[in-house]
Amino acid sequence: MTMKKLIPATDYDAVSKIFHWLTVGLMAAQFVIAWTMPEIHRGVTPDTLINLHLSVGVAILLLSVARLIWRLSHPVPPLEDGGPAWQHRAAHATHGLIYLLLLTLPLMGWANASARGWTIDLFGMIRLPQILPTRSALGMAMGDIHSFSSYVLLALIGVHAMAALYHHVMLKDRTLLRMLPRRAR
Repeated sequence: MTMKKLIPATDYDAVSKIFHWLTVGLMAAQFVIAWTMPEIHRGVTPDTLINLHLSVGVAILLLSVARLIWRLSHPVPPLEDGGPAWQHRAAHATHGLIYLLLLTLPLMGWANASARGWTIDLFGMIRLPQILPTRSALGMAMGDIHSFSSYVLLALIGVHAMAALYHHVMLKDRTLLRMLPRRAR
């Protein structure tokens, strides 16, 4: 019996699972950093936590681009159940919005940092270019949009996690198991 026969055809592949759980870990770290770093206002200089927040944001952006490329080239496995069409549409919309925010939130933060004249050194190793000029009105507005959008992302992540738990606990289907590492089951 080959390994492929042991893994149901409806499970995500190992690379998709790695991308998913790396994203979860980075997002958890990012929200902790965001809530513990100093408030950003006029005159604030990026300290260690702000620099770390910027670096983790860029890491999330790079991971999300790689993850999106993987997902576009490796289709999502089919669902096992014949759930209602509205659930499939809601799941698709939620996933799409999560991907959109994972890609745009770091760019908004980067734009805001650029408008503030901050340099972004990716984990202190690689200096990233400014993507907007210093004092750019658009870049300054991106800071407020970034903050609001982060709460939207957090809410979507909550909906996503609750839906997975609902499927697992209430419907007793394999939706959650499809993304768990094999040993975690």
